[in-house]
Amino acid sequence: MKQKNKVLITGGAGFIGSHLVEGLLKKTNWEIVILDRLDLSGNLERLRDIEIWEKEKSRVKFVWWDLKSEINNYTKKVIGKVDYIWHLAASSHVDRSIENPLLFVMDNVVGTCNILNFARQIKNLKLFINFNTDECFGPAKKGVYYKETNRHNPTNPYSASKVGQWALGVAFENCYKVPIINTYTMNVFGERQHPEKFIPMVIKKTLAGKKVTIHADKSKTTAGQRHYIHARNVCSALLFLTEKKYTGYDEFNIVGEKEVNNLFLAKFIAKTIGKELKYEMTDFHSSRPGHDLRYALNGEKLKKIGFKYPKTFEESLRNTIKWTANPKNKKWID
Repeated sequence: MKQKNKVLITGGAGFIGSHLVEGLLKKTNWEIVILDRLDLSGNLERLRDIEIWEKEKSRVKFVWWDLKSEINNYTKKVIGKVDYIWHLAASSHVDRSIENPLLFVMDNVVGTCNILNFARQIKNLKLFINFNTDECFGPAKKGVYYKETNRHNPTNPYSASKVGQWALGVAFENCYKVPIINTYTMNVFGERQHPEKFIPMVIKKTLAGKKVTIHADKSKTTAGQRHYIHARNVCSALLFLTEKKYTGYDEFNIVGEKEVNNLFLAKFIAKTIGKELKYEMTDFHSSRPGHDLRYALNGEKLKKIGFKYPKTFEESLRNTIKWTANPKNKKWID
């Protein structure tokens, strides 16, 4: 068993956050503090659904807090001394950011400033992971894979707010010497994901016999492409980086294991659950201004320091589809 530590996970009741909690409960003996406001994404049922939750829940403390507000002294005492902070709390849906940009600035920029202010007061904090997105770099033409050092090019309020989150992390390391790793992660999927996201949305609509919209180029012949990565592999990457004992600032791309276009993915989902796929191709930008057809990152930096994904894309995807389509898990796509 690994050395015992204590980690604070913001957004730990969300989709990705709950998978991180699950991974740490299975792979470590760490104590975990979850900071979450339980809104659209946060749901304690995600934690109760963890396979070993009843056995290991004594290691988890839940603290309700909305990071739009500065963390007060009482809440600081409840959280206690932590060794690591994994900051995942965020608003993350492009459509909603276009409708309400200020909400995303408050959640992703102001919220990040508040958790960083808390972090800089922790004596001997070992690491702060600033969890970010490939969308900071904007659209990627075919054959382009952005490295961590490429310039940012946000195309919508969501990605702009995440660039603001990144900038605050850099500033707090420069100014206050908070040890920070910024990670850029691509499209994450897995069990218990909100049905506004592509994979559970396709599962839900296909099971119901409804038409799926596939966003494409202006000719409506080339579907959008993404690199998909299961949340379990994200957890493995964050744990790997955390245990490297970085003391300054660094950045790493956590890249999906395989690039697939969304039409192929939708067909794979329908075939796996034994249903017909009804779909239409739509010009992505005319129908969804501010959205990008392709994102892509270069994962060589993380690979070169020894990280390998423990689960394959196909295995993870097939298991996720079957789990989500199982009637007993229907609550997650209702």
